[in-house]
Amino acid sequence: MSIVDDALHDAGDTREVVIGEGVLDAVPGVFDRGFGDAAAVVVADETTWRVAGERVSARLAASRVVLGEPFVFASLPVLDADYANVRAFAGSLAGHAAVPIVVGSGTLNDIAKRACFECGRSYMTVATAASMDGYTAFGAAITKDGFKQTLGCPAPRALVADLAVLAGAPDWMTASGYADLLAKVCAGGDWILADALEIEAIDVRPWSIVQNHLRGATGDPDGLRARHTTALTQLIEGLVLSGLAMQVAGSSRPGSGAEHQFSHLWEMEGLGQHPGSGRAPLSHGFKVGLGTLAIGALYERLIARDLTRLDVDAAVAAWPSWPAVEQRVRAAYPVENLSDPAVRETREKYVPPAELRRRLELVRARWPQIRDRLCDQLLPAAELSARLRAAGCPTTPTEIGLTLPRLRATYRRAQMIRRRFTVLDLADQLGLLEPLVAELFAQGGFWAQPQTLPASAE
Repeated sequence: MSIVDDALHDAGDTREVVIGEGVLDAVPGVFDRGFGDAAAVVVADETTWRVAGERVSARLAASRVVLGEPFVFASLPVLDADYANVRAFAGSLAGHAAVPIVVGSGTLNDIAKRACFECGRSYMTVATAASMDGYTAFGAAITKDGFKQTLGCPAPRALVADLAVLAGAPDWMTASGYADLLAKVCAGGDWILADALEIEAIDVRPWSIVQNHLRGATGDPDGLRARHTTALTQLIEGLVLSGLAMQVAGSSRPGSGAEHQFSHLWEMEGLGQHPGSGRAPLSHGFKVGLGTLAIGALYERLIARDLTRLDVDAAVAAWPSWPAVEQRVRAAYPVENLSDPAVRETREKYVPPAELRRRLELVRARWPQIRDRLCDQLLPAAELSARLRAAGCPTTPTEIGLTLPRLRATYRRAQMIRRRFTVLDLADQLGLLEPLVAELFAQGGFWAQPQTLPASAE
């Protein structure tokens, strides 16, 4: 039994995953096992229709599956995971009862996933790139009213991932998937903190689905860049496992932490294009990769502190009241459609002084054990950078269009947009967020040092 098949036993939505060479031929059989004699409609964009959608349609037709007219999104201008596109696709589903077969990757899957949920329709997916973990994930990352958020919705009933199709995807898409998977190192650190401080206990099954195989799946970025089949197989399996773990957990916690908050903030602010000439839009994974470096470097500075000497009284005395925090959030997000959601998210995790004291006393008492767990989980920021660089990912702020001041401000602003407890919240509650970030940008700090560009940019 494969590691993916084992994880499927606990997944609530996805019943079958087929990964291998030439498995586009398996699509009709997978569809039949999942949906019987139902009619099907292929959903793609103009690019993924050429890459695999047309062949999927031909194989279904040859198997005498009843096919509706394909729904093909325009590839240009760039297809966005915006709620307007969800409404457009949901409107098309209202006109028939066919089962969607989504042929594509990140954005297209998120749009179709949410639209199918709103219409009460199950669906299946054919992957076209190993570019993200959302294929089998619970929920879809959608921008609604200008605010990037994860909207609840089930994963597909079945997934087919043909390695030949994945290997033909642009290099930047595969690199993006690698960055999304490597981010689970820091996301795991955030869950360790939440568990140790009795905020959100680690659920052992989804944790193990992601973390038990993470080192192997991310261990050969050079081989991945060289399109070695073993490395690509490990990547797509790792991404699928991450999504399945989210199904088991019923949330994105197993695969998403503070590093994703960085990415979501930048996406809300429109950081979407590669600077320069004619390259593809900046991927979610590349933004997550920079977020992973940022959070990995923050963890290093935090772990270097001896929190067994924490002055709890001073930290509690310095803790701001909720009205002061709300004022700070609104100052950071002056646009109403962003400030109101940010205030709501921050309010959900704000703790009064008595609760803060209890939490910080736990930190002080348990810090040696917490630090040991974090050291076992995390990788040095320099190692994260080297792996991302080897896979062909950006490793410097300027490569994704960020200035150092904007990156520095992100540490505070990203902390405000999600209620999930992360290292950003612990640093804030310790009164150390600004001091630790200052260390990262000071002379000799991580972001003040020259960062080697990946080979693709040299």
